[in-house]
Amino acid sequence: MAKQENGKIGSSNHKQLTFNLKAVVQETGLKPDTLRAWERRYGLPQPRRTGGGHRLYTRRDIETLKWLVARQEDGLSISRAVSTWQALTVEGKDPLLEPLDLFAPEPTVVYTPLPTPAEIGSTIHDLRQSWVNACLDFDEQLAESVLNQAFALYQPEIVCLEVLQKGLAHIGEQWYQGAVSVQKEHFASALALRRLDALLAATPSPTRNGRLLVGCAPKEDHTFSALLLTLLLRRQGWEVVYLGANVPIDQLENTINTTKPHLVIFSAQLLHTAATLQQLAYLLQDRGIPLAYGGLVFNSIPKLREYIPGYFLGTQIDQASKVVEHLLTNRPPLPHIKRPTDEYSETLVHFQRRLGLIEASIWDAIAAANVPISNISEANSYLGQNIKAALMLGNVEFLGSDIEWIEGLLVNYKLPVDQLHRYLQIYSEAAKKHLHDVAGAPVLFWLDKVINSIETRFPDKV
Repeated sequence: MAKQENGKIGSSNHKQLTFNLKAVVQETGLKPDTLRAWERRYGLPQPRRTGGGHRLYTRRDIETLKWLVARQEDGLSISRAVSTWQALTVEGKDPLLEPLDLFAPEPTVVYTPLPTPAEIGSTIHDLRQSWVNACLDFDEQLAESVLNQAFALYQPEIVCLEVLQKGLAHIGEQWYQGAVSVQKEHFASALALRRLDALLAATPSPTRNGRLLVGCAPKEDHTFSALLLTLLLRRQGWEVVYLGANVPIDQLENTINTTKPHLVIFSAQLLHTAATLQQLAYLLQDRGIPLAYGGLVFNSIPKLREYIPGYFLGTQIDQASKVVEHLLTNRPPLPHIKRPTDEYSETLVHFQRRLGLIEASIWDAIAAANVPISNISEANSYLGQNIKAALMLGNVEFLGSDIEWIEGLLVNYKLPVDQLHRYLQIYSEAAKKHLHDVAGAPVLFWLDKVINSIETRFPDKV
């Protein structure tokens, strides 16, 4: 009968001392989830089992785990460390007896010691928070170490959705609220995109019939969602041709003729790129090519979906692949859509022709009144771009007049409430001067509405 003391288990024939899971956790600093994940995914270590199914580790198993942790501290990912172990074993060498300088970094480079997996945490929430914190500190080495830990514990889909996507969403919300700089947001996005690129490069060959074309709408530079969807679809066996950011409508027909996709998928995150996606959708509809689409703007303004001739993929990207499979299998009819009225088309042309005059009058009015309004160029560009997009889409109400839109300008362009109110008054006066009453009516009506909204919401500041 086995005798147990402080996690050590001695067999009756005393041939080899073994250790239970608790003892291994205490000695290596690794969490039980990590030990199980490494055993399941990489086959290291390979503990024996008791009659009751409990793991029994040898001293060599423990030294193997310490060796793997040390390689991580040297800067290797867990998969790379395992590959190194296996390569040495194939060569007939014992990794535990190899000189340490074989794994050491170049002597001219100084590496900051990485935290152990136990310090990072193992729950998906812990990992996401650790990754976000590392990104906000511009700590690339730690951010990569956290991701390595996450991929050792969870399937790639889970890490991409729960750590990368939700982590970026959190950082983006912090930026929108003015709590995080745009540099930090860009740094995190760059790390996330780099990891997605690496995962895409490792996806196997397609196993299902059907080619998909995925990209971002014209003028849309936010690629994370489209790239993540490409990865999810490829890992489910689909052949996906990824076109990247800001796919122009010009030459798209040639691309389609070359690739012959069964379904085209595009994303748009902003109002003005929803408008360019609409124009692209009309082109595909005329050619009889099915389009599926999604993106943040369609989640925040659900009514937009009524104006896009295509299939909405849903609000959750992890469900989009199921929608894609349904579309390819069942070929449902296109939902009924609304088209912009002739009035809106006339207003769009009229506004585009007069926009330069409107902006010139705004500058003159600000100079004459000596009004201290900052970031005028950015505000003019933002407002003009979104008015054109709403008119192109066919409903000026897409601009919104609620407090979220107002607060977006206040935070992103650093405009105090009184300055924003005065700026919109000047914009409205310039628009009334240069837009005809009939053709410009939708724009003039909306400007009056949003000004009234500010006055109602901030009566003591305007």
